[in-house]
Amino acid sequence: MKLTRRILMGAAAAGFLLSGTAAMAQTELTFWSWRQEDKAFYQDIIKKFQAAEPGITVKFETYAPENYQTILSTALAAGRGPDVIQVRAYGNLETIATPGYLLALDKQNVPELANFPEAALAAETLRSDGKVYAVPFAMQAQLVVYNKKIFKDNGLNPPKTWDEMMSLAQALKAKNINPFSNGTATAWQNETIVGGLLSSMLGKDFEADIVSGKANFTDPRFVSALAKLKDISQYFAPNFTGVDYPSSQQLFVAGRAAMFAGGSYEVANFKNQNPTLDLGVFPAPVLKAGDQALIATYYDGGYAVNAKTEKKDAALKFVRFLATPEYGTAFTNTLKNLSPIKGIKIEDPITQDVAKLAENSMSYLMLVRFRYQEPSGSVLLQSNVQKMLAGQQTPEQAAAEINKGIATYYKPFQK
Repeated sequence: MKLTRRILMGAAAAGFLLSGTAAMAQTELTFWSWRQEDKAFYQDIIKKFQAAEPGITVKFETYAPENYQTILSTALAAGRGPDVIQVRAYGNLETIATPGYLLALDKQNVPELANFPEAALAAETLRSDGKVYAVPFAMQAQLVVYNKKIFKDNGLNPPKTWDEMMSLAQALKAKNINPFSNGTATAWQNETIVGGLLSSMLGKDFEADIVSGKANFTDPRFVSALAKLKDISQYFAPNFTGVDYPSSQQLFVAGRAAMFAGGSYEVANFKNQNPTLDLGVFPAPVLKAGDQALIATYYDGGYAVNAKTEKKDAALKFVRFLATPEYGTAFTNTLKNLSPIKGIKIEDPITQDVAKLAENSMSYLMLVRFRYQEPSGSVLLQSNVQKMLAGQQTPEQAAAEINKGIATYYKPFQK
């Protein structure tokens, strides 16, 4: 009898332990990103998700942006990698979607895709099969960020035309104030400068003509815009050809330059480093009064699910959470990056200004249109503008080299 009682008690205890273990069982997701600067935000968001989904935990890992794509592609090719992946858009998306590394998303497994405009979903769509592979996370804009205090102290207003821009820069330099903090030593910055300063001058018609094949990059509109960029480069940071991206940022953050031609994503970084900065934004100046002022926009990337994850249901729950207006509102107001999710509430005045400017925009041309094949339009633009601004090429030569590279695969330029 005693032996039987012991057996029963032991069985009950074992059952209790097993049930307790089951209750404590967690599904752990791994989530990779290149956005190291956003780590605190994502950790806070993950806590909120875990509170809503107590059976799921998320481990967030970041990698250096310049190495991320290689590390990710290597892991995915080996059948590993994270469960949830922050992926880039357009051509960079295709490099990992084409081999079948990502789970296709639709309005059945992610109903929240209905929260996004078609242009945002197109950036995360594989051209060969027309399927969406990621939930878009941000719309970025190339424009001019300016120091309001410097402008106010010197009786200046944001320029609307190119001539006003040149006059403003000349006036600042005459007072020993650096007009722009931009440098060109970091290659990719040359593309952001083009987007920030030349978009209005190039215009939507130029983009449409490039896409349709009615024009190419030797078009006078493009060559003359490059010539204008060469003119204004005299107002960049001192010895700008040797100034890299971090140095150009620090010059602006320190209040030692009035303007920075670059992305809307710079604003939060600048404010974090120097909370006393009073900043504003304005679009690329137009060539003549009456022309439409434009900014250059693109979608920065998205959240995808590893096709080989063994935790698909949990991963989809997390991705769906990252597609809600509540998440988009937190993302926009915390990081000052504009979420493309419909119905978000923008609190930050500068982000409101960016959203307003985005109503009149053209594509961030090389990234959106010509970053699918090699040599990519972005690399061609970056390297040849860098050479032009260093005095190693004329605008005509830079344009011809850009066109020559793209023509190796873009049939409309092969006529």
